[in-house]
Amino acid sequence: MRKLVLFMHVSLDGYASDSNGGLDWIPYDEELEKYAEEVVAGVGSPVYGRTTYRMMESYWPTVLDNPNASTHNMEHAKWVQEVKKIVISGSMDKAEWNNTVLIKDNIAEEIKALKEQPGKNLVIFGSPGAAKTLLELGLIDEFLLTICPVVLGGGGKTVFDGSGEKIKLKLLSSRTLKSGIIATRYELEK
Repeated sequence: MRKLVLFMHVSLDGYASDSNGGLDWIPYDEELEKYAEEVVAGVGSPVYGRTTYRMMESYWPTVLDNPNASTHNMEHAKWVQEVKKIVISGSMDKAEWNNTVLIKDNIAEEIKALKEQPGKNLVIFGSPGAAKTLLELGLIDEFLLTICPVVLGGGGKTVFDGSGEKIKLKLLSSRTLKSGIIATRYELEK
């Protein structure tokens, strides 16, 4: 059975974006890029919320036509173009990007069915709104959080607020990157 894994960059105070929805506070460097490549290697299908999906859909296909794209970006663009993508959105009517499945209703049942299929894990990339929904439905099995050395001070989006439920996690691994990011892997404590 596949797992549903959340891969998210978070600030020290738990935000996944700043008050403007921005991500420029993430110290993205070559080491973080290599870590992200390790994560992507274990992905059977990326899972996005509407906003992240729209960002990915508007950017990655353009890389395929860019002769100046880096090798890394070109390889990722080819992968994301062909891989089966899952988008969770109650407000979208259709998803037109190549090989995308839209889940509007019956989220728990649809995700459970996808988890039953053979293959690599389903990985939520960012998407704090969709991640929060999936967390509240008890569907997330593991958490890959890169904790960035910055305090955003409020106003951004977070996954871990307002649910009213205590979620106990077990640390499986952690490592500190040169940028000060702590890359962590947790599972739900049983």
